[in-house]
Amino acid sequence: MDENSRPVRARAPLRLGLAGGGSDLSPFCDEYGGFILNASIALFVYAIIQRRSDGKVCFVGADRQESLIYDATLDFPMDGKLSLHKAAYKRIMCDFNRGLPLPVTLTTYSDVPAGSGLGSSSTLVVAMIEAFKEALSLPLGEYEVAQLAHRVERVDAGMAGGKQDQYAATFGGFNFMEFYGDNRVIVNPLRISPSIVNELEASLVLFNTGVSRDSEAIIAEQISGIANHDRQSIEGMQSLKREAIEMKEAMLKGDIRGLGEVMSRGWESKKKTAGLVTNPDLERIYSAAMSAGAYSGKVSGAGGGGFMMFMADPARRPDVWRALERERGSLMRVQFTEHGATAWRCR
Repeated sequence: MDENSRPVRARAPLRLGLAGGGSDLSPFCDEYGGFILNASIALFVYAIIQRRSDGKVCFVGADRQESLIYDATLDFPMDGKLSLHKAAYKRIMCDFNRGLPLPVTLTTYSDVPAGSGLGSSSTLVVAMIEAFKEALSLPLGEYEVAQLAHRVERVDAGMAGGKQDQYAATFGGFNFMEFYGDNRVIVNPLRISPSIVNELEASLVLFNTGVSRDSEAIIAEQISGIANHDRQSIEGMQSLKREAIEMKEAMLKGDIRGLGEVMSRGWESKKKTAGLVTNPDLERIYSAAMSAGAYSGKVSGAGGGGFMMFMADPARRPDVWRALERERGSLMRVQFTEHGATAWRCR
């Protein structure tokens, strides 16, 4: 089989935003700087590229049961249908294929539903870029992949949000990230001992709330508060930054309880940044977990719904698990992964 005719597959890991989430939003990070602590988990978004011989371009969101097919072109309607697929394809063709369309089928799917709060949309873009990087032998390093993914999602597709997810999916592992003006980002990988990772995995419960969320509305409210120098919004973001530093120190020292205390404070700080971050359903779920023995918890991502994470002494985790089973939603165990986005050719 010709090398170019072999399908290319890629995957990129989703992430848990442990502390500082929101401080990577412009204009806050441009003016004050933002700090984020996150970690990639063994849940993935996948992308597959298969060359075509019929002159067509096909986009498939397999998990969403959506597909679109066009004559090979870069003039796609940005109508909300698989917009990230179109934007990623067009950007790659413009920047690396002399603006010429390439007949392919681009298929994606995810281990979690959209709107999870685990960075799924950004991870989707990273997986697609990583697949094209392999398919076209593109000379892109990790920072370049993440920056390109950010441009595709935030500029080309016009989707609001921060910067952490693209870097988390690309680099993988535990990272303390710094965000500054002029799109300057510094990723600091953390060396966490296996025993600390094991204890953290044994303490965490990940719960898909089943509550619908509108992250763009939350982000728009946060951006508006920052732009208007709303005191509560700014103070909330500053607290999130401090808590990212405190959680990094607790994690490196293996202070799991201290880490949980910072997480709880971070959840309270997060709620100050926008009124839509929480709602009665989330507060009820939070109360149920805490009453059953959890000592910390928060919503992952912008808030409003999606996944929540809770921490409990490993001996009490089954009690928390049973309490959450009585709520609408689904439970998942957490396993961290050291590796970021990767791609390979089928044999």
